[in-house]
Amino acid sequence: MDVSVRRVPIALQNLTRDAWLLFATRFVRLFAYGSLSVVLVFYLVGIGLTESQTGLLLTMTLAGDTGVSLFLTTRADRIGRRRTLIVGAALMTAAGLLFAWTHAFWLLVAAATIGVISPSGQEVGPFLSIEQAALAHVVTDRTRTEVFAWYTLTGTLATALGALAAGTMTRALQTSISAVDSYRAVVILYAALGVVLAALFSRLSASAEAATASEKKALRPTLTGLHRSRDVVLKLSALFALDAFGGGFVIQSFAAYWFYLRFGVNPETLGVIFFWANVFAGISALVASRLAARFGLIRTMVATHLPSNVLLILVPLMPTLPLAVLVLLARFSISQMDVPTRQSYIMAVVTPEERSAAAGITGVARTIGAAISPLLVGFMFETPALVNLPFFLAGTLKIAYDLLLYRAFVSVRPPEETGRTPGV
Repeated sequence: MDVSVRRVPIALQNLTRDAWLLFATRFVRLFAYGSLSVVLVFYLVGIGLTESQTGLLLTMTLAGDTGVSLFLTTRADRIGRRRTLIVGAALMTAAGLLFAWTHAFWLLVAAATIGVISPSGQEVGPFLSIEQAALAHVVTDRTRTEVFAWYTLTGTLATALGALAAGTMTRALQTSISAVDSYRAVVILYAALGVVLAALFSRLSASAEAATASEKKALRPTLTGLHRSRDVVLKLSALFALDAFGGGFVIQSFAAYWFYLRFGVNPETLGVIFFWANVFAGISALVASRLAARFGLIRTMVATHLPSNVLLILVPLMPTLPLAVLVLLARFSISQMDVPTRQSYIMAVVTPEERSAAAGITGVARTIGAAISPLLVGFMFETPALVNLPFFLAGTLKIAYDLLLYRAFVSVRPPEETGRTPGV
């Protein structure tokens, strides 16, 4: 037991300065996403949008992110990872500023489509894909899942702190300004953190890039950036799209609003709820790396994800707020175990030169899947009899994903489980 405890800091101590910078950028970014997710629907409804318009806007947010992410991630290794990441941070800042300063629906749609806005508290934009590819280059196959677990923990704790900060901040501000203006302050904070993100990305060194200038010229450009790993990436993308479509029914912004509709919970209390939810999710990532070392990545992904989706279905069946929160927290305590294992699996089963593209395409597939659901949820929330339906749809679809993933990929094992080279 002592050996495994000591092994964690050793894995982190071997990371380079660029890797630590990427941990820092993930923390800043997910703090921004977490803070925005708690108040976003409240803010949009507060400035005059209907629930259905809000659902449409969030769908456009995720749909626009699809195009931006696909374009940037499939070219990042040729145009430069640092440059690509700075562009993404600029789009994040621009979207936040437009959301803060306009009530015009068409301008909000434009900002949502072109910019980078996270309504779920989870990753959007090109950032995650490029950071994953960079991290996978600087760690060994044996430590990759463990490093990704700590990387996931960094993000989930940041999301938790962001949610808590947003709830506390809006509550404090509402003693002197209106509720809508307090939500707007969080949106402005989101834009400001985009500037901080760009500054951190600018400090990445040339060693974070995929190749030297001469090697970049030799890279064969394709529409997808994939070559030998195309088939496995496309299969994974289809399954991840199904999972994200289900998850899109219960993104954090809508889950927070559901607690308000069902139990009248205010944003400050919601911030506390989702703080602990994300803390539990982050801690579970460390457990996932140990389970994966013993049982394998795919088995760990499915065995932890299935029960979490059963708990998701049970949330709206709880008759009281404490019980609903308890089930939600239980769900979060195991729901994210598949995240570092999934990220590590993608990096393991593709060739090194295809990692940015593979992460980008599978990430975009998830965004496409998640982009459709909010539009449907907006209409459900306008009908009192349907407000619980998103949880049932989400749980059922995600269970189907788990079963299909196991069937298709249980025999496709990563190098550390077989001794083979990635992509072979």
